[in-house]
Amino acid sequence: MPKAWIQKRKRDYYYRKAKEEKYRSRAAYKLFQAVEKYRFIKEGDVVVDLGAAPGGWIQAARKIVGTAGFVLGVDIKPIEPFSEKNIKTIIGDITEPDTTKQILEMLPRKADAVISDVSPNISGVWELDHARQIDLAQRALEIALETLNPSGNFFVKVFQGEMLNDFISMVKRHFEDVKIIKPKASMAKSSEIFILGMHLKG
Repeated sequence: MPKAWIQKRKRDYYYRKAKEEKYRSRAAYKLFQAVEKYRFIKEGDVVVDLGAAPGGWIQAARKIVGTAGFVLGVDIKPIEPFSEKNIKTIIGDITEPDTTKQILEMLPRKADAVISDVSPNISGVWELDHARQIDLAQRALEIALETLNPSGNFFVKVFQGEMLNDFISMVKRHFEDVKIIKPKASMAKSSEIFILGMHLKG
């Protein structure tokens, strides 16, 4: 990694804050900020976190749901275990159909929220990266539709680009209220935004 990028990151407020507050990733604050504004995860909820490694969103979700809730982290890479009994993790590829089955087997009941911070391996070719990100977001949506309870919520990362409006329309078909969110903790120059679908339609 370029030295300048590492130095810039170390100066980043949320990077330093995550280190100080023992969060595995600065991304934890993106989730905290979105939930604070829209309340799509609450105490006692069951949450599925897709693309969960290294675990920043798991930690944030666990703090929100408390001891009465449950958080399941899913990633293609192993996630370092957590000591809390109501956090579980599985190694799974969200593009594989079996992963949905694995998720359902691990949950105590249908999920109240499915959240996804999944990203493709960035190639540097913008159109390709955008298309891959939308593909992963669509797969996350498919998993959400199979694992959410009848009024559940869906929160997913996307990259801005020409395929985004079609994806937003797809989310609107399934959820009563859809928001486009850019948390304060997202890098200003980053093209990432988050789509929030609230209250799954029957």
